[in-house]
Amino acid sequence: MLGIIRVLTHDDAHFVEEHGHLIQQEYGIASISRCIDEQRNGIFDAASEALAVPKIIALGKALEAQGCTALFLSCAADPGLALLRAAVTIPVVAAGSASASIAAMLKRPVAVMGIGAAAPMPFRTLLGEEVLYARPEGVTKTTDLLTPEGRASALACADKLYQQGVEVIAFSCTGFSTIALADAIRVKPGRIAIDAVSAAGLFASQLV
Repeated sequence: MLGIIRVLTHDDAHFVEEHGHLIQQEYGIASISRCIDEQRNGIFDAASEALAVPKIIALGKALEAQGCTALFLSCAADPGLALLRAAVTIPVVAAGSASASIAAMLKRPVAVMGIGAAAPMPFRTLLGEEVLYARPEGVTKTTDLLTPEGRASALACADKLYQQGVEVIAFSCTGFSTIALADAIRVKPGRIAIDAVSAAGLFASQLV
């Protein structure tokens, strides 16, 4: 059983379980999804990350106690990943390092697209400090993507990157998974989009 840690607090169980459903559809992995408390806008800057890390560690321990055999930290900034791995005895896969690892293996012109001011650390570590980064206009937190305007802005941002000669876009926000952005991008031939949730599911499929 895969335990999924969502870093955006939400009351709708269908929303909380959505990344688990995506992974089950693609890889056939059963999962339990839980979200941390009191983070209605998720993680979008250093302050929100600092608040989230202790909650992530506590939730990871709770999921292990419930019988999960691996954990998926569903946030592309990989917040508190090293601390979480030290706190549990089961493997932990994180969205950011999974997405960045696949992008690095492709060895093609790549850009990172997210919602923060810069590419998160896992992407800079694996793809280089100077990796091209873009953020959709008007999108500064995950919840912005859940509007028609946010989704349209994300598509426009991706179009601009491909026009600049990028061949691969690695998502550094799992909110793009929620709005199925990769599927919309791949409609046009030759465009590669790495969905962070799907990437993590690939690695998790080898562990669960």
